Amino acid sequence: MAGVSLKCGDCGALLKSVQEAQDHAELTSHSNFSESTEAVLNLVCTTCGKPCRSKTESDLHTKRTGHTEFADKTAEVTKPISLEVPKAAAMDIDEPAAADASTTSQPEEMAAPEVDKKILDELEAMGFPTARATRALHYSGNASLEAAVNWVVEHENDPDIDEMPMVSINSKVEAPKPSLTPEEMKQKAQELRERARKKKEEEEKKTEREKEKERIRIGKELLEAKRIEEQNERKRLMALRKAEKEEEKRAREKIRQKVEEDKAERRRKLGLPPEDPATVKPSAPVVEEKKSMLPVRPATKQEQMRERLRSLKQSHKDDDAKVKRAFQTLLTYIGNVAKNPSEEKFRKIRLNNQTFQDRVGSLQGGIGFLELCGFEKIEGDEFLFLARDKVDMAVLNSAGSELTSAINNPFFGVL
Repeated sequence: MAGVSLKCGDCGALLKSVQEAQDHAELTSHSNFSESTEAVLNLVCTTCGKPCRSKTESDLHTKRTGHTEFADKTAEVTKPISLEVPKAAAMDIDEPAAADASTTSQPEEMAAPEVDKKILDELEAMGFPTARATRALHYSGNASLEAAVNWVVEHENDPDIDEMPMVSINSKVEAPKPSLTPEEMKQKAQELRERARKKKEEEEKKTEREKEKERIRIGKELLEAKRIEEQNERKRLMALRKAEKEEEKRAREKIRQKVEEDKAERRRKLGLPPEDPATVKPSAPVVEEKKSMLPVRPATKQEQMRERLRSLKQSHKDDDAKVKRAFQTLLTYIGNVAKNPSEEKFRKIRLNNQTFQDRVGSLQGGIGFLELCGFEKIEGDEFLFLARDKVDMAVLNSAGSELTSAINNPFFGVL
């Protein structure tokens, strides 16, 4: 049986004539063709008359236009294929050969095809490279922007899609006709724009997810830093309470020894014999503190404040009322500054004020305690002044805590 079509051995496409095979070879660079007894399918849409050469193409046409009725005219147009080169093509082949023979056998000059400049600019504005846009316009027949976009969609996987097409300067090459109707081209252009929109949305969602991950990471780091800070603060408070308990313990021991001495003195004055050491309950041995071999840590400002208050109480241990009044006065000064840091009257103290001298100034360590809180002597040592930019709430809070502890702790400064 004679062949009714030519089949491309590279891609399997069925072609109705030698001319179609030549056009297919130019577009795809495929060169392996053979005769086939399989007829080229010819389904014609009864609504718009568009021919479809495969079931896939008819299904795509139905999806885009809604047309569902097709007439199968394959048998009407099927005829044995002729393998002779068309005369027009033969003439076209002979003429360049004759021209080449008449000339000096110079190589044929090639140049980029002429395309619609306006449509080319629109394609480049859409982001297509110049070579791809020129190729799309040339092979879509310079018909329209939609036709060029449609050609790009159909051939986006071609290996030479970004190569500039070249045509002979001496020959007039007619651009291929578009294979889709204007309605289908508009549909394809819409699909391309929809695809670009979805891609952009996916990229935006991905960027937003990355930002959210970064926010979560930063939040976790801040929570961890806060946890460590709170843990260090708890350790500091525990160490402070431990030091206070040890101080109270030493104070009790000293008081107990003093009571024992007074008791022995009273027995001596009354003429009573000393107590039998065997009947006296031995006191708990004082454990000698081990000397640390670690380097001495510098005293903190809070420890310096505690030492100043302890020195003040020991210097006036015979007048508890005066010491307590001094502590309360200092607490009032510190509290006023902490509550009203912008009020200068609370941050400035006249040193020769009689009330200040009676309550604080004349007591050893009183002025030194205020200096640790940030106060400085100005105007020839006439005033104690705390500058607004040197008000440190953390230091003031520490000073308040130390003063409150000194007032409420009956054993403070006994040793």
